[in-house]
Amino acid sequence: MANSILTIDMITRKSLEILENNLVISRNVNRQYDDSFAIEGAKIGSTLRIRLPDRALVTDGAALQVQDDNEQFTTLTVSTQKHIGVNFTSAELTMQLDDFAERVLKPRVSQLASSVDADVATCYKSIYNSVGTPGTTPSTSSVLLSAQQKLNEFATPMSPRYATVNPAANAGLVEGLKGLFNPTGTISRQFKNGMMGEGVLGLDEINMSQSIVQHTTGVTPTAPIVATAVTTQGATSLDISFTSGSPTFKIGDVFTIANVFAVNPQTRQTTGSLQQFVVTADVTVSSTTTATLSVQPPMFTSANALATINAFPAASAVLTFLGGSATAYPQNLIYHKDAITLATADLLLPQGVDMASRQVHNGISLRIVRQYDINNDRMPCRIDVLYGFNAVRPVTAVRLWG
Repeated sequence: MANSILTIDMITRKSLEILENNLVISRNVNRQYDDSFAIEGAKIGSTLRIRLPDRALVTDGAALQVQDDNEQFTTLTVSTQKHIGVNFTSAELTMQLDDFAERVLKPRVSQLASSVDADVATCYKSIYNSVGTPGTTPSTSSVLLSAQQKLNEFATPMSPRYATVNPAANAGLVEGLKGLFNPTGTISRQFKNGMMGEGVLGLDEINMSQSIVQHTTGVTPTAPIVATAVTTQGATSLDISFTSGSPTFKIGDVFTIANVFAVNPQTRQTTGSLQQFVVTADVTVSSTTTATLSVQPPMFTSANALATINAFPAASAVLTFLGGSATAYPQNLIYHKDAITLATADLLLPQGVDMASRQVHNGISLRIVRQYDINNDRMPCRIDVLYGFNAVRPVTAVRLWG
């Protein structure tokens, strides 16, 4: 009986299945597929527009007070194309699909998945809410519950919520939480596979990823304070001064300001915790004792529908940065599914090649193209994915420092 020949569509579908199964962070984020480029094929730089929830003020009394629509948008640029090269011969196309996948596809596609995950993990740079102690590996229920507290204080939907941690944090949490009063099945799974698993402390899933990245903090200035009081609603810049030093501020640095407290976005009442801000642009200071920081979230006081803080930062208010100077810390993530978006789009399907196929499943579009190289008498093949990613709702995510 003659062997059946594997088709390019079969190979592409299997590659996409392997990619999905090897995603960790990206598996539990909002995955959007944009078919607007399905005919021509998307190009790097294409922009998607994502709608954010409307927010308005509740008013008192019988008199109607109509408010303008306050719907917010954010953009996501499809700016990343990743591929991995692989060669397979005509003889290998006669193998069983599972054997072909094990020998040819899995070793390469799993690396592609890790690369996508590592990109998505860099979304931490847009997330300002933070828990844990920098330099200490998370190992107690307290850090997970503190993250849940943050999410609750910022009106994050209860489900689905996920945590993705690095191998060290996973080992610390499994060891630290093994004595809690848990269902027998949960304890059994943790013992057998060394993973926290599903349905733990209000999180739908706690998973481990080697793609969790580290953040290297800037060089903290000496005695940083607010140089000029903020007075403008929606301000995203902050003038600061310091007594000495040549500090650097890195995208992703987190700090608080004295007497500037976070507010619940629904009630606009203070949460009792200082609002955490994240630096959104690198700044290097060499010859002055002042700097202007670009920050998120925007500073809106409680009188505004988009309230984030109870009061504007006052002049001379002290800044406190999280972590030490120029030190690397793992950035584990605890997040609602809609906090981060990974959007893929169709790549051009070329004509006149040996093989070409594109498949879409669960919000991910993947393309495979094979061509004959006459110069080297080879059949090179490339597996591509085109995507964009962003923390579109960073308020619904928390960084768990390690």
